[in-house]
Amino acid sequence: MAKVYVTRPIAEEALTALRAEVEVELWPEPEVPPPHEVIVEQVRAAEGLLCLLTDSIDAAVLSAGERLRVISNCAVGYDNVDVAAATARGILVCNTPGVLTETTADLAWALLMSAARRTAEGDGYLRAGKWQSWSPQLLLGQDVYGAALGVVGLGRIGAAVARRGKGFGMRLLYTDVERKPEVERELDIEYVDLETLLHTADFVSLHAPLTDDTVHFIGAEELALMKPTAILVNTARGPLVDQRALAEALRERRIFAAGLDVFESEPIPMDDPLLALENVVLLPHVGSASVATRTLMAKMAVENLVAGLRGQRPPHPVNPEVLSS
Repeated sequence: MAKVYVTRPIAEEALTALRAEVEVELWPEPEVPPPHEVIVEQVRAAEGLLCLLTDSIDAAVLSAGERLRVISNCAVGYDNVDVAAATARGILVCNTPGVLTETTADLAWALLMSAARRTAEGDGYLRAGKWQSWSPQLLLGQDVYGAALGVVGLGRIGAAVARRGKGFGMRLLYTDVERKPEVERELDIEYVDLETLLHTADFVSLHAPLTDDTVHFIGAEELALMKPTAILVNTARGPLVDQRALAEALRERRIFAAGLDVFESEPIPMDDPLLALENVVLLPHVGSASVATRTLMAKMAVENLVAGLRGQRPPHPVNPEVLSS
């Protein structure tokens, strides 16, 4: 029976299915990832690895995994895996695409609405015993219905966010490396360049992939283009935004608010200046965190892993060229 290392507890239904097929070694802590050196040690005897986006599967891990044949990343993204090095070693890499589109879009909207209407701030205000009476100036926010929504990156999640905006009667704008004519027609969404989008939109929602070209894609210059009443939402990747520049813009009220589920460093350091600000809603990278979605992700990751170990084509290979080598 093949041996597999799993770097975090996953949905029990998926774990049970995996244990029926292979010998499982499981890191037991649900919220604390295994140290890198533990992963290196564990893959020495493993033929399969089921890991998360927070696990760095780099050259040290790959060189230690002399028996390693399949890496199943329980995530859509896989920038935590050195795919080129894995391919060179004939190791199959898989991911779990598509499953979290609607759930992450829901979360983006939760951040958008919360930042606009200051719900997190209001909750804290009430719990602290500060609410004395109804006041016409208390916790004034921004209207969502009929506003302009700018989507940066019109992939599956970006389009799902825009589709929700259509239900709110919003003017829809987007920018991307390439135009999406079919989506434009479906959603009546207008293609513009980034500068126009930032200057026009009341809400800017980021859904671009993280590449060398998109690191700090939104920095001080871009934030300066936004309206003082605008709100920035990021549920994509933390490094898309220059976090210090954002904190400064929020502190100086050059934009109204922000909602963030991802950060340049995760978990966010407790001395990060964003934590001192009231006009930003912060979540601990929970974009796909619904019971149904996380269970389905885990099951997909297991299906990928088991199929690869059987020598079959998995549902979602990242480097399918390994299968024909």
